Amino acid sequence: MSTIPARVADRIRSALKKYQPILAAAKQRDVNESDTVVIVTDLLQEVFGYDKYAEITSEHAIRCTYCDLAIKIDGTLSLLIEVKAIGLDLKDNHIKQAVDYAANQGCDWVALTNGVLWRVYKVNFTKPIEHVCVVDFDLLALNARNKDDINLLGIVAKEGWKRAKLDEYHEHKQALSRFTLAAVVLSDPVVRFIRRELRRVVDVMVDEEDVLTVLRDEVIKRDALEGDKAAAAVRQVARAESKALRRSAGKANESESESRAPAPTRDAPSSK
Repeated sequence: MSTIPARVADRIRSALKKYQPILAAAKQRDVNESDTVVIVTDLLQEVFGYDKYAEITSEHAIRCTYCDLAIKIDGTLSLLIEVKAIGLDLKDNHIKQAVDYAANQGCDWVALTNGVLWRVYKVNFTKPIEHVCVVDFDLLALNARNKDDINLLGIVAKEGWKRAKLDEYHEHKQALSRFTLAAVVLSDPVVRFIRRELRRVVDVMVDEEDVLTVLRDEVIKRDALEGDKAAAAVRQVARAESKALRRSAGKANESESESRAPAPTRDAPSSK
């Protein structure tokens, strides 16, 4: 995880110490959603560094309904935030509403929070619309003296946002997820490579289908192959393979066209 600037870390650290008791007290009182929105707005300014008056918008209208908060950076909608009461457990149906908001606005990122728990999701505009949780933290469980905890908050902070740290963190996390790794291992190029390596190591020719079956049934854990995240990873790898094939075919066609093109001729010298 990349390190954030010292001045940003100092601000986050100081604000986290300030707001942890406030959040704990609000949770104990079980404050309502409206009061939670007020606390979240203050957190967005003091912890995450967004300007309350220029960059944080409340009751953002979307198709005759509203999202609780929105972040606009340089006038561009960057993050939609759905806020629930501080004592309410965050559930899957809560994020569905926020993702619907994002789909209507063409916004890549949504957050769901009750002030204490924060989940930030990347929205993928596929068919159907998909979303994946990229950042998930509990403000009451974080340690202001822990560098990794402060850096995690820095990813969501304004400074991290302007440097695309959230996208960078998402790509790194996605690349190392068990779902992506499983999909890559089971892809055609990797299975062909394993088959060649087996021939080199044990000098036995095996079928690609047999290699695939053993990998799927005996090598890779079942939970990396099943569910929505696994299916999304398979689609991502398939799209990458298809893109690579098209690029390879395009280069081959260019080379063939160049080889067939007539050689340039020179005009014969004129006689005087």
